[in-house]
Amino acid sequence: MTTTSSCAAPIEAVRALACRVPTDQPESDGTLAWDSTTLVLVRVSAAGHEGLGYTYADTSAVTLVHDTLAPLLTGADALQTAARWSHMQAAVRNLGQRGIAAMAISAVDSALWDLKGKLLGQPLVHLLGGAAREAIPAYGSGGFTSYDTATLQRQLADWAQQGLGMVKMKVGREPRRDLERVRAAREAIGDSCELFVDANGAYARKQALDMAERFAACEVRWFEEPVSSDDVQGLRLLRDRAPAGMAISAGEYGYALPHFRGLLQAGAVDVLQADATRCAGLTGFLKVAALCEAFGLPLSSHCAPALHVAACCCVQPAVHLEWFHDHQRIERLLFDGAPQPSGGMLAPDLSRPGLGLEWREADARSYLA
Repeated sequence: MTTTSSCAAPIEAVRALACRVPTDQPESDGTLAWDSTTLVLVRVSAAGHEGLGYTYADTSAVTLVHDTLAPLLTGADALQTAARWSHMQAAVRNLGQRGIAAMAISAVDSALWDLKGKLLGQPLVHLLGGAAREAIPAYGSGGFTSYDTATLQRQLADWAQQGLGMVKMKVGREPRRDLERVRAAREAIGDSCELFVDANGAYARKQALDMAERFAACEVRWFEEPVSSDDVQGLRLLRDRAPAGMAISAGEYGYALPHFRGLLQAGAVDVLQADATRCAGLTGFLKVAALCEAFGLPLSSHCAPALHVAACCCVQPAVHLEWFHDHQRIERLLFDGAPQPSGGMLAPDLSRPGLGLEWREADARSYLA
């Protein structure tokens, strides 16, 4: 570890907390139901500045940050983000580098990037080498299986009317109702908005193939996790045999690079997804983007739009990001500076350093877990 005396900006403290925010109504997808979402916030301070990072995880991530990562980082140079990332990866070897450990590292890594931006007085876009595009297309994401038809149609239609050119809904909980729900969604958004579906791995292989053919009649353009993301050969089957014009996607449950490399090497997806709150932070997300560039496949970010917007504007393979109902709501509730779509696009605020976010301490108190 770098000694404090040789550091340009020695880390003084690493702190974490968790906020549990209830959903605005019950939510479910093809394989899970929930009524709240937990955000784990990490603060890293150095040289009079504080960086913020976060993940959506269990409260146990707070303990891992305090007990394992904070002692490792304290006194080390905050500006050396690559070194800090490598040291954190090594520190969780015996804990397992996936799951909660990856989520905890994700929050710390993003906080380090934010801190670096504040120390240098630069927005994250500049730290990443400059934007490949000024803004990135956003797709509205919700349409939970717990919604009745009227609620489903209202949410998706509202996004379409706001200018989002793509919307996504959940399927798979009641397969016999899925086609009816997809037809209702298409009716609500009209012909000019693209329709995506996400099964969260709820279907079996042949069932997913059958549903893909049925969804194609409603011009569904994106079929996310038609089968489990662990079924790489099943994903490849769907990619090979799904109707033309329907992209097969997966990757949101990737915590480490071998998972993403495996999907790419197997030819299992048309579009790879990655989530910087899970794949070891912004550093991990950039590595996944490099893999996509090497394999010549597009990348889409999963959830947490405020965290991904700058990175997606900087990496060449990115094609869009997810404007997820729960996370955009929480980010607007707990942070100042959370971006908002305009004309279907999301752009980073270049007037703010780092991620451009400020924690709303008072507003967060009632949600502390």
